[in-house]
Amino acid sequence: MIDSRAGEAPTDVNSSQRVLLQLDEVSVRFDGFKALTDLSLSIDDGELRCIIGPNGAGKTTFMDVVTGKTRPDAGQVCFDQRVNLLERSEHEIVELGISRKFQQPSVFEDQSVRDNLSLAYRSVDGRSAKSVWSALRYRERAEDADAIDALTAQIGLKDHRTQKAGDLAHGQKQWLEIGLLLAQQPRLLLIDEPVAGMTQAEVDRTAELLTTLAGDRTVVVVEHDMAFIRTIARTVTVLHEGRVLAEGSMTAVQNNPAVRRVYLGNDGGDASIDAPTGPKAS
Repeated sequence: MIDSRAGEAPTDVNSSQRVLLQLDEVSVRFDGFKALTDLSLSIDDGELRCIIGPNGAGKTTFMDVVTGKTRPDAGQVCFDQRVNLLERSEHEIVELGISRKFQQPSVFEDQSVRDNLSLAYRSVDGRSAKSVWSALRYRERAEDADAIDALTAQIGLKDHRTQKAGDLAHGQKQWLEIGLLLAQQPRLLLIDEPVAGMTQAEVDRTAELLTTLAGDRTVVVVEHDMAFIRTIARTVTVLHEGRVLAEGSMTAVQNNPAVRRVYLGNDGGDASIDAPTGPKAS
Protein backbone atom coordinates (compact mmCIF):
# COMPACT_ATOMS: atom_id res chain seq x y z
CA MET A 1 0.00 0.00 0.00
CA ILE A 2 1.19 3.52 -0.77
CA ASP A 3 1.90 5.79 2.17
CA SER A 4 1.22 9.26 0.77
CA ARG A 5 3.28 10.99 3.45
CA ALA A 6 6.08 8.47 3.97
CA GLY A 7 9.66 9.57 4.53
CA GLU A 8 12.84 7.85 3.41
CA ALA A 9 12.62 4.45 1.76
CA PRO A 10 14.08 1.52 3.74
CA THR A 11 17.86 1.46 3.51
CA ASP A 12 18.05 -2.33 3.21
CA VAL A 13 16.65 -2.23 -0.34
CA ASN A 14 19.19 -2.56 -3.13
CA SER A 15 18.84 0.79 -4.92
CA SER A 16 20.22 -0.63 -8.18
CA GLN A 17 17.17 -2.91 -8.39
CA ARG A 18 14.62 -0.62 -6.77
CA VAL A 19 11.76 0.85 -8.76
CA LEU A 20 11.79 4.64 -8.38
CA LEU A 21 8.74 5.49 -10.49
CA GLN A 22 5.73 3.25 -11.00
CA LEU A 23 2.60 3.99 -13.03
CA ASP A 24 -0.28 1.54 -12.77
CA GLU A 25 -3.20 1.65 -15.22
CA VAL A 26 -3.15 5.43 -15.57
CA SER A 27 -5.82 6.90 -17.84
CA VAL A 28 -6.33 10.52 -18.93
CA ARG A 29 -9.06 11.90 -21.13
CA PHE A 30 -9.40 15.39 -22.60
CA ASP A 31 -12.87 16.13 -23.96
CA GLY A 32 -13.34 12.50 -24.93
CA PHE A 33 -9.82 12.08 -26.35
CA LYS A 34 -7.87 9.30 -24.62
CA ALA A 35 -4.41 10.74 -24.02
CA LEU A 36 -3.42 7.80 -21.80
CA THR A 37 -5.24 4.47 -21.57
CA ASP A 38 -4.35 2.10 -18.72
CA LEU A 39 -0.69 3.13 -18.97
CA SER A 40 1.54 0.96 -16.78
CA LEU A 41 5.32 1.24 -16.65
CA SER A 42 8.13 1.24 -14.10
CA ILE A 43 11.51 2.97 -14.08
CA ASP A 44 14.36 1.87 -11.82
CA ASP A 45 16.45 4.04 -9.54
CA GLY A 46 19.53 5.29 -11.43
CA GLU A 47 18.19 4.27 -14.84
CA LEU A 48 18.47 6.12 -18.13
CA ARG A 49 15.14 5.51 -19.90
CA CYS A 50 14.23 6.74 -23.36
CA ILE A 51 10.57 7.19 -24.25
CA ILE A 52 9.61 7.49 -27.90
CA GLY A 53 6.44 7.43 -29.95
CA PRO A 54 4.62 9.33 -32.70
CA ASN A 55 2.71 12.55 -32.06
CA GLY A 56 -0.28 11.92 -29.83
CA ALA A 57 1.28 8.82 -28.26
CA GLY A 58 0.98 10.24 -24.74
CA LYS A 59 4.60 11.22 -24.05
CA THR A 60 3.85 14.76 -22.86
CA THR A 61 0.80 13.67 -20.89
CA PHE A 62 2.95 11.05 -19.14
CA MET A 63 5.31 13.80 -17.95
CA ASP A 64 2.40 16.06 -17.03
CA VAL A 65 0.96 13.33 -14.80
CA VAL A 66 4.27 12.59 -13.06
CA THR A 67 4.88 16.28 -12.33
CA GLY A 68 1.35 16.96 -11.10
CA LYS A 69 0.32 19.24 -13.97
CA THR A 70 -2.40 16.81 -15.05
CA ARG A 71 -4.48 14.65 -12.73
CA PRO A 72 -5.44 11.29 -14.25
CA ASP A 73 -8.99 9.98 -14.35
CA ALA A 74 -7.82 6.60 -13.05
CA GLY A 75 -4.71 4.78 -11.92
CA GLN A 76 -1.85 5.21 -9.47
CA VAL A 77 1.53 6.95 -9.64
CA CYS A 78 4.07 5.94 -7.01
CA PHE A 79 7.48 7.54 -6.38
CA ASP A 80 10.23 5.89 -4.35
CA GLN A 81 7.91 2.91 -3.75
CA ARG A 82 5.76 4.62 -1.12
CA VAL A 83 4.90 8.20 -2.10
CA ASN A 84 1.57 8.73 -3.88
CA LEU A 85 2.25 11.52 -6.36
CA LEU A 86 -1.45 11.97 -7.04
CA GLU A 87 -1.85 13.39 -3.54
CA ARG A 88 0.94 15.94 -3.99
CA SER A 89 0.90 19.41 -5.53
CA GLU A 90 3.29 20.40 -8.31
CA HIS A 91 5.43 22.27 -5.79
CA GLU A 92 5.54 19.30 -3.42
CA ILE A 93 6.55 17.02 -6.28
CA VAL A 94 9.52 19.29 -7.05
CA GLU A 95 10.52 19.15 -3.40
CA LEU A 96 10.45 15.35 -3.54
CA GLY A 97 13.25 15.56 -6.11
CA ILE A 98 11.42 15.40 -9.46
CA SER A 99 12.53 18.01 -12.01
CA ARG A 100 11.39 18.56 -15.57
CA LYS A 101 13.13 20.22 -18.48
CA PHE A 102 10.88 21.46 -21.27
CA GLN A 103 11.93 21.60 -24.91
CA GLN A 104 12.60 25.35 -24.95
CA PRO A 105 15.35 26.41 -22.54
CA SER A 106 14.34 28.77 -19.73
CA VAL A 107 17.28 30.65 -18.20
CA PHE A 108 17.93 34.11 -16.76
CA GLU A 109 19.33 35.65 -19.92
CA ASP A 110 20.63 38.88 -18.32
CA GLN A 111 22.61 36.93 -15.71
CA SER A 112 25.92 35.16 -16.19
CA VAL A 113 26.12 31.38 -16.42
CA ARG A 114 27.55 31.21 -12.92
CA ASP A 115 24.95 33.58 -11.48
CA ASN A 116 22.21 31.43 -13.02
CA LEU A 117 23.59 28.38 -11.25
CA SER A 118 24.12 30.29 -8.01
CA LEU A 119 20.46 31.34 -8.01
CA ALA A 120 19.43 27.72 -8.46
CA TYR A 121 21.92 26.32 -5.97
CA ARG A 122 20.38 27.63 -2.77
CA SER A 123 20.96 25.95 0.56
CA VAL A 124 19.68 26.48 4.09
CA ASP A 125 21.41 24.70 6.96
CA GLY A 126 23.12 22.38 4.48
CA ARG A 127 19.85 21.18 2.98
CA SER A 128 18.43 21.85 -0.45
CA ALA A 129 15.72 24.50 -0.26
CA LYS A 130 13.47 25.51 -3.12
CA SER A 131 11.15 28.14 -1.67
CA VAL A 132 11.24 31.81 -2.71
CA TRP A 133 11.93 32.87 0.88
CA SER A 134 14.88 30.50 1.12
CA ALA A 135 16.29 31.86 -2.13
CA LEU A 136 16.03 35.45 -0.93
CA ARG A 137 17.98 34.83 2.25
CA TYR A 138 20.50 32.45 0.72
CA ARG A 139 24.15 33.46 1.00
CA GLU A 140 26.69 31.50 -0.99
CA ARG A 141 29.14 29.52 1.16
CA ALA A 142 32.60 28.31 0.19
CA GLU A 143 31.42 24.73 -0.31
CA ASP A 144 28.52 25.97 -2.44
CA ALA A 145 30.93 27.98 -4.58
CA ASP A 146 33.05 24.88 -5.18
CA ALA A 147 29.96 22.88 -6.11
CA ILE A 148 28.80 25.57 -8.53
CA ASP A 149 32.20 25.70 -10.21
CA ALA A 150 32.19 21.91 -10.52
CA LEU A 151 28.72 22.06 -12.03
CA THR A 152 29.80 24.58 -14.70
CA ALA A 153 32.51 22.11 -15.71
CA GLN A 154 30.09 19.16 -15.68
CA ILE A 155 27.72 20.84 -18.13
CA GLY A 156 30.59 21.98 -20.36
CA LEU A 157 30.32 25.71 -19.61
CA LYS A 158 33.41 26.26 -17.46
CA ASP A 159 34.95 28.60 -20.04
CA HIS A 160 31.65 30.51 -20.31
CA ARG A 161 30.87 30.98 -16.62
CA THR A 162 31.09 34.79 -16.79
CA GLN A 163 29.17 35.04 -20.06
CA LYS A 164 25.58 36.24 -20.08
CA ALA A 165 23.18 33.35 -20.59
CA GLY A 166 21.42 35.28 -23.35
CA ASP A 167 24.61 35.28 -25.40
CA LEU A 168 25.05 31.49 -25.31
CA ALA A 169 24.45 29.27 -28.32
CA HIS A 170 21.21 27.28 -28.34
CA GLY A 171 22.84 24.05 -27.23
CA GLN A 172 24.71 25.82 -24.44
CA LYS A 173 21.45 27.26 -23.12
CA GLN A 174 20.04 23.74 -23.01
CA TRP A 175 23.04 22.55 -20.99
CA LEU A 176 22.70 25.52 -18.64
CA GLU A 177 19.06 24.67 -17.96
CA ILE A 178 20.06 21.08 -17.22
CA GLY A 179 22.60 22.58 -14.82
CA LEU A 180 19.87 24.63 -13.14
CA LEU A 181 17.93 21.44 -12.52
CA LEU A 182 21.01 19.57 -11.29
CA ALA A 183 21.68 22.35 -8.79
CA GLN A 184 18.44 21.34 -7.06
CA GLN A 185 19.84 17.81 -6.62
CA PRO A 186 16.89 15.95 -8.18
CA ARG A 187 16.47 12.19 -7.95
CA LEU A 188 14.42 12.07 -11.17
CA LEU A 189 15.04 14.21 -14.25
CA LEU A 190 12.39 14.34 -16.99
CA ILE A 191 13.89 15.82 -20.14
CA ASP A 192 11.75 16.73 -23.15
CA GLU A 193 13.37 16.75 -26.62
CA PRO A 194 16.78 18.00 -25.47
CA VAL A 195 18.47 18.06 -28.89
CA ALA A 196 15.85 19.87 -30.97
CA GLY A 197 17.56 22.60 -32.97
CA MET A 198 21.11 21.54 -32.05
CA THR A 199 24.13 21.15 -34.30
CA GLN A 200 25.63 17.66 -34.51
CA ALA A 201 28.49 18.66 -32.20
CA GLU A 202 25.94 19.86 -29.62
CA VAL A 203 23.94 16.67 -30.03
CA ASP A 204 27.06 14.59 -29.34
CA ARG A 205 27.90 16.63 -26.25
CA THR A 206 24.33 16.34 -24.98
CA ALA A 207 24.43 12.57 -25.39
CA GLU A 208 27.63 12.44 -23.36
CA LEU A 209 26.17 14.65 -20.63
CA LEU A 210 22.93 12.70 -20.23
CA THR A 211 24.78 9.39 -20.18
CA THR A 212 27.02 10.54 -17.35
CA LEU A 213 24.06 11.82 -15.31
CA ALA A 214 22.40 8.41 -15.02
CA GLY A 215 23.37 6.29 -12.06
CA ASP A 216 23.58 9.11 -9.54
CA ARG A 217 20.04 9.98 -10.52
CA THR A 218 17.29 8.64 -12.76
CA VAL A 219 17.00 10.26 -16.20
CA VAL A 220 13.98 9.94 -18.49
CA VAL A 221 14.43 11.35 -22.00
CA VAL A 222 11.53 11.95 -24.38
CA GLU A 223 12.81 12.53 -27.91
CA HIS A 224 11.86 12.23 -31.60
CA ASP A 225 15.41 12.05 -32.93
CA MET A 226 16.03 8.33 -33.41
CA ALA A 227 19.70 8.81 -34.25
CA PHE A 228 20.20 10.53 -30.90
CA ILE A 229 18.19 7.91 -29.03
CA ARG A 230 20.41 5.17 -30.46
CA THR A 231 23.50 6.85 -29.01
CA ILE A 232 22.17 6.93 -25.43
CA ALA A 233 19.52 4.19 -25.29
CA ARG A 234 19.73 1.51 -22.64
CA THR A 235 16.03 0.75 -22.27
CA VAL A 236 13.49 2.22 -24.68
CA THR A 237 9.75 2.46 -24.05
CA VAL A 238 7.55 3.02 -27.10
CA LEU A 239 4.19 4.66 -26.46
CA HIS A 240 1.32 4.52 -28.92
CA GLU A 241 -2.24 5.71 -28.35
CA GLY A 242 -1.54 6.20 -24.66
CA ARG A 243 -0.24 2.69 -24.01
CA VAL A 244 3.10 0.92 -23.94
CA LEU A 245 3.50 -0.64 -27.37
CA ALA A 246 6.95 -2.12 -26.80
CA GLU A 247 9.87 -1.96 -24.39
CA GLY A 248 13.44 -3.20 -24.42
CA SER A 249 16.80 -2.47 -26.03
CA MET A 250 16.93 -0.17 -29.03
CA THR A 251 17.72 -3.11 -31.28
CA ALA A 252 14.73 -5.09 -30.01
CA VAL A 253 12.42 -2.11 -30.33
CA GLN A 254 13.72 -1.28 -33.81
CA ASN A 255 13.00 -4.80 -35.00
CA ASN A 256 9.58 -5.05 -33.36
CA PRO A 257 6.95 -5.44 -36.13
CA ALA A 258 4.34 -3.40 -34.25
CA VAL A 259 6.78 -0.54 -33.72
CA ARG A 260 7.86 -0.57 -37.35
CA ARG A 261 4.23 -0.51 -38.42
CA VAL A 262 3.55 2.57 -36.28
CA TYR A 263 6.63 4.46 -37.46
CA LEU A 264 6.76 3.34 -41.07
CA GLY A 265 3.18 2.40 -41.85
CA ASN A 266 -0.08 4.30 -41.90
CA ASP A 267 -0.63 4.74 -38.18
CA GLY A 268 0.28 8.41 -38.16
CA GLY A 269 3.94 7.97 -37.26
CA ASP A 270 5.92 11.20 -37.54
CA ALA A 271 9.50 9.90 -37.63
CA SER A 272 11.41 6.95 -38.98
CA ILE A 273 12.66 4.36 -36.53
CA ASP A 274 15.54 3.97 -39.00
CA ALA A 275 16.34 7.69 -39.23
CA PRO A 276 19.97 8.30 -40.26
CA THR A 277 22.40 10.07 -38.00
CA GLY A 278 22.64 13.78 -38.68
CA PRO A 279 22.04 17.23 -37.20
CA LYS A 280 18.51 18.26 -36.38
CA ALA A 281 17.05 21.27 -38.05
CA SER A 282 15.72 24.04 -35.87
